[in-house]
This record gives sequence, structure tokens and C-alpha cells, in this order.
Amino acid sequence: MDDIRHNISPRPLRLLDQLRLHIRSSGLAYRTEQTYIHWIKRFIYFHNKRHPKDMGAVEVEAFLNYLGISRHCSTSTQRIALNALIYLYRRFLDIDLGLLNFSPAKVHRRLPVVYSREEIAAIIARLRGVYRLQVELMYGSGLRSAELLSLRIKDIDFGSNNIIVRSGKGNKDRSTMLPQGLISQLKRQVEHVKQLHAQDIEDGYGEVYLPDALSRKYPRAARETGWQFLFPSSRIARDPRSGVLRRHHLHSSALRKHIKQAVIASGINKPAKSHSFRHSFATHLLEAGYDLRTIQELLGHSDVTTTEIYTHVVNRGGKGVMSPVDRLMPPCTK
Repeated sequence: MDDIRHNISPRPLRLLDQLRLHIRSSGLAYRTEQTYIHWIKRFIYFHNKRHPKDMGAVEVEAFLNYLGISRHCSTSTQRIALNALIYLYRRFLDIDLGLLNFSPAKVHRRLPVVYSREEIAAIIARLRGVYRLQVELMYGSGLRSAELLSLRIKDIDFGSNNIIVRSGKGNKDRSTMLPQGLISQLKRQVEHVKQLHAQDIEDGYGEVYLPDALSRKYPRAARETGWQFLFPSSRIARDPRSGVLRRHHLHSSALRKHIKQAVIASGINKPAKSHSFRHSFATHLLEAGYDLRTIQELLGHSDVTTTEIYTHVVNRGGKGVMSPVDRLMPPCTK
């Protein structure tokens, strides 16, 4: 249950716990909290565990230069670290760092790893059970793995053929398409969850994790079938926040392991990444003639420029240009 916030004392003594409490009171997502804490810890360790109050703009600039020059990190990584430190000083410590002067990381445009349709079919053919359905959903709906695993029964709208993504990246909700070819499998999965949930209730369990606000607003929702995870874990575990024994969703590591095995078994010489199914979804829609704005909405990108990266990987035969070697008749061979 590493996607559930741990409890913190209302009056914590440690700096990072005080910072966590401040982040939560600001209403930021848990993933943002985890990311900010990660970079602030790295900043503190980089400066030999000095307290942030004893440091300032000079130390922040040195750390950002280290990331951009010595570690060769990407611009987005350096920007995330900067955002974390700005939050630490400006919002938490109420210290103005002024205008920072550091070397921006070099822009390295990395094209996404995209599987061809034939490769997708080969990977799916080597997957079984719930893992096959999960990969088909990521490819068929453009879901991130975290969004997929966080789906609850109520998020699958068979009536409108939509999948509702709750609190996706940036803590935003959106809807995406429900593939028609997966409806019967999804209905079977829902029935499986219902039976499992009924057994859990009989065994004295049956409550699922809900965020704080929802658990207060709907105190009975945790035992309702609609709130159960679509892909539940195979075992009951203890909620780190409340100590209650619950059935959470499947862990992302299990999905990654099965994807890696399937990619290797398929003989595909590309990285085995769950996110590549989302990249493939977008690329194949673009190849099919759908416009960028539509794909942007389905992916949940806040800026269409993020979606434009897929225009560089579509299968257009060199952007519609025929290679000179392809005009040779007969083909040139050695």
C-alpha cells in the first residue's frame, strides 16, 4: 500500500514530517508530496545534512548546477527539483531566495518507446488472465499504469462506454474510451470482484481504502461494491494509515514483471515498459487520422505541445518521403 499516506503526528518534531504536514494542508497530491520530499532530502544530503534554514540561494544554485552539469539530468528533472526547493523555502520556511542563477540542464528530446501493432499483438498473446486484460486496457484506453491500478468498479461506465480516471496526473479527473472488445472481459472481472468482496465481508473484512475527504463524506462507501478496486490484490494487508486490514489493488511491480516476461518471450528488442502501451495508443490513433486535440483530451495532457511528441514517431515512412534506395530496381543487395 505504498500509494497511501502514512500517519503523521499533529505536532511533528522532525523537519521532513513538518514539511509533509504542510504539503498535506496545502491540498497537494500524495505523489507530489513524495516527489518533493525526495528532492529536498537529496538537497539536504548533498550539503552534508545541513539544515535548510542555514542555507539559501547559493546552496540551491549549487545543487541545481550539480544536477544539470555533473549528473546530466533532463530539464524536466531539474525543474521538478527546483519546484520542490521553491516550495520548501518560499511556502514552508517563508524565505525568499530571490532571482536564482544556475545553469539550465541541456534539452534532450527523447522519443517515446512505441510498439508496433504486430508487437502489441505478440506481447498480449503471451499474457494470461488479469495481466492480459490490464495491458489491453492500457493500450486500448491510453491509461497510465497508476491510473489503471487505481480504477474502481464504479469508474467503468458500461452505459456511456467511458472509463472515468479519478485523480490522474496533476490530480485531475478525465474520461477516456472504453474499448468495445473488452466489455465482456471487464464484466467478468467485475463479477469476480463482487464475489471476492462478498467473501471478504463474510470473513470480517470488506473495507477498501478511501482518501480522507471521501471517507469522511461517505462513511459507508468503503464497504460498497462500487468502491472496490477493479484489480484487487490477492491478499489482505494492513493499511499503514489506519492499521485496518484491507484488500488493496494489485501492486505495480507484478504488472511490470509480467510485461517484461512477455516482451522477452516475444523477441522484441525494445525496453519493456508499461508506459509504452500508452505511447502506442496515442501513436496509433494519430496514424489512424485522429486529430491531436482529441488525443490530448483522451491522454489528459494539459498542453497540446506534450501530445505533439507523437507526431515524431508515427509510421509515415520518413514523413512521407521515399528513400532513394527504395527506388532502386532491383533493390541493392550485398
